[in-house]
Amino acid sequence: MSSPKLLNRLTFRQLQVFQAVHRQRSYSRAAEQLGLSQPAVSAQVRQLEQALGQPLFKYAGKTLHVLPAADTLAGSTREIFGQLSRLQMNLSDMSGKITGELNLAAVSSAQYVVPYLLARFRAHYPEVKLRLKVCNRSQALERLVDQHDDLVIMAMVPEDDQLVVMPILDNELIAVVWPEHPLLYAPAPRLIDFARHYVLMREPGSGVRNAFEQIAAAQNVTLSHCIEMGTNEAIKQGVMAHLGVAVLPRLAVQLELEQGLLYELILPDFPIRRSWCMVYSRERFPTPVTEVFVRFVREHLSDYQAHFRAPSSPLPSHGVACLPMLSS
Repeated sequence: MSSPKLLNRLTFRQLQVFQAVHRQRSYSRAAEQLGLSQPAVSAQVRQLEQALGQPLFKYAGKTLHVLPAADTLAGSTREIFGQLSRLQMNLSDMSGKITGELNLAAVSSAQYVVPYLLARFRAHYPEVKLRLKVCNRSQALERLVDQHDDLVIMAMVPEDDQLVVMPILDNELIAVVWPEHPLLYAPAPRLIDFARHYVLMREPGSGVRNAFEQIAAAQNVTLSHCIEMGTNEAIKQGVMAHLGVAVLPRLAVQLELEQGLLYELILPDFPIRRSWCMVYSRERFPTPVTEVFVRFVREHLSDYQAHFRAPSSPLPSHGVACLPMLSS
């Protein structure tokens, strides 16, 4: 098929729908992601196949199989949309404004740091639209595989050559108890002593829970008395209510530690040290806005690290105005 004929029959909407189906490996999930009906998605893919002159997907039972032509088109589609994003960025540079979208996903433990990254970035680039999805580690890994987001911020990144990883901040997980807890007066408490109490834990798939269970397994400690709670905030309140003890990110309880509402319990092999990282797939062509954000965080990394290492205090003004910019 000649190039002019192909160019005349292809549309960006077809490519956008195709990209969603290719990533999701599902017409229905692609339709949900795009806010379309499944028949509309099927129609767009069918028109694209007609324009290309060959099939892209094939169903075998209920499983959608990706054909070789689809993988070839997926690479070209990433480059096309990447070039369009760069065009948008170049036009924004010419007008003196950086515009576009930044879609982030962050594990729930990172919710204590990501707003600071975004606030300072927005102060410099107020025209960028920001979206943040907070989820557990298991969900973050799924989003990373499906390439839902421009960047995923998480700890305990799996070893994978197809991932681009940039460590940004330390993430210490500490054992916490309420004031006057008997373990605070024990001469040398161990994890086995800690685990005799009710332990408040996140749901399976949580990175904090995973890291804690790894340490427990390494010390041959069974976590027999657990109460599962859905958020770090609920766990923190549970410890302060004397419901149980817990392992939480230091930043999640920093204010409560400083105010004496919670106490850190020193245990062997604690704190558990991890790093939050910015992660994206090498297969996902980074948008210009993503590149600007990564560069911005890298340039200000020492400031962020100093802020989170210091005792809690109001953030110095850095030109953020929490009012939308109105066009004149």
